[in-house]
Amino acid sequence: MSGWRVIADLDLCQAHQMCLLEAPEIFGFDRATDKVVVRQENPADEWRSAAHQAVVHCPAMALAIVEAPSEED
Repeated sequence: MSGWRVIADLDLCQAHQMCLLEAPEIFGFDRATDKVVVRQENPADEWRSAAHQAVVHCPAMALAIVEAPSEED
């Protein structure tokens, strides 16, 4: 498992779906709620760049990458 995870604030999500363009491996969309769905909360490290692009390009700033605390902390 990677040392980071992806989170979405559904209260902020405005259904722009930019995350789907940037990282379709990680994000989905629920048409019933008109909100983002995090399909891979703990994605593989190879998808980190795509996740970062989704966070940066989210117009509603509803996405974030959270670093897991190291085991040394």
